[in-house]
Amino acid sequence: MPSMQAIFFYGPGDARLVETPVPTPGPGELLVRVGAALTCGTDLKSYRRGHPRIFRTLPSPFGHEFAGVVAEVGAGVEGFAVGQRVVAANSAPCGECDFCLERRESLCERLEFLNGAYAEYIVIPERIVRRNTYRIPDHVRCAEAALVEPLACVLHGLDALDLPLGETAVVLGAGPIGLLFVNALSLRGLRVIASDRHEARLAAARHFGAAATVNAAALGERLEEQVVAVRELTPGERGAPLVIEAVGKTETWEVATRTARRGGQVLLFGGAQAGTTLAVDATALHYDELTIKGVFHHTPRHVRSALDLIASGAIVARDYLTANRPLVETINALEDTGPRRGIKTVILPPGAEPAPLGALASKD
Repeated sequence: MPSMQAIFFYGPGDARLVETPVPTPGPGELLVRVGAALTCGTDLKSYRRGHPRIFRTLPSPFGHEFAGVVAEVGAGVEGFAVGQRVVAANSAPCGECDFCLERRESLCERLEFLNGAYAEYIVIPERIVRRNTYRIPDHVRCAEAALVEPLACVLHGLDALDLPLGETAVVLGAGPIGLLFVNALSLRGLRVIASDRHEARLAAARHFGAAATVNAAALGERLEEQVVAVRELTPGERGAPLVIEAVGKTETWEVATRTARRGGQVLLFGGAQAGTTLAVDATALHYDELTIKGVFHHTPRHVRSALDLIASGAIVARDYLTANRPLVETINALEDTGPRRGIKTVILPPGAEPAPLGALASKD
């Protein structure tokens, strides 16, 4: 039986490169040779502390942003053939539960997840083949198509909001997700203010359309100064009608609620550790009529829209790709995302071609 290299998660802080048999696709499934996988902040957090929904059994396959080439087609699969390049989302809803029937598929009671992108091959389950797998246009590279999943999450977040043309939006956190929010909001005609603690990320935010930036590190640890610095950049210093938190920490959640103007919308997008709670000024929430929302994951329609945006060139996916690393260096690549070095690293299985990098790649 042929074998392959793959990264498996064994427990918090313990992920290993192993030799494992190449899986065989069952009925309705696809075997895909991974052309490129991308690092992700969720993968880094999951590696460090585990994840009850992603790693339900141990050891577990690891990684979820990928694209590749169909290597084998399971019985009964229609619309796909060996040799086609495809991108699959990392989940698919059941389509039958109450939430799915309400078109809130990210809350599906039987949401099926897919992991295992950090490997030479991956099997896409039948439901994800049927509901959330797409052929890649000829002019789009695998590494660019792999950006579909995080972009789909961002589009889902924007769908939950009222986005008035020409208004001001604040994005707290300029990591990969925050930068995608900056990019997408700018494309939709909003004036974006980005805040982060790293100047390189703020430069990237300006590249993706931010009209103004705030270096939170220069303001120390005092939240009040961060709130004031952002508000000073909003019309009349009243705060922003839309604030998006893309960090996942209680202090930035608090900055977000205090940065919004009266009647504003606050999207708490960054996922925090289990058990985290948020303190909100009840008077401001009530009398200022704030709207606070949380959004999780994506839906098939957002995945399709994300691929369309990348294929059209409206979202320049290549500019998010800042390094190539071999599969054996996956964990080091994930750890490098912590100190804010680069945006997305392309993980390359043996034999895969390096991806062309974008305008923000290191010139070192």
